[in-house]
Amino acid sequence: MAVVAAGDAVVERLAPICVAQYTQDPEKDQKLKTMMEKNAWERGAYIAKQGWATMPGEKNPDSKTSSECAELLAALGQ
Repeated sequence: MAVVAAGDAVVERLAPICVAQYTQDPEKDQKLKTMMEKNAWERGAYIAKQGWATMPGEKNPDSKTSSECAELLAALGQ
């Protein structure tokens, strides 16, 4: 349980960074619209593809962070 809780805590800290990286994208409005047109289960992959969930110093995004970021951005898009 501690490992899961620690993983969840990391995702909670990284998802807002993902949102901040989204806000720096000059095409963010159109990309958010495109994300909102996708099924909920596709949104995390879309976020990962945009690079917003790739943390500084990392080469690849974390799928849980991408999914959480998608949920946060979906709340903005509604």
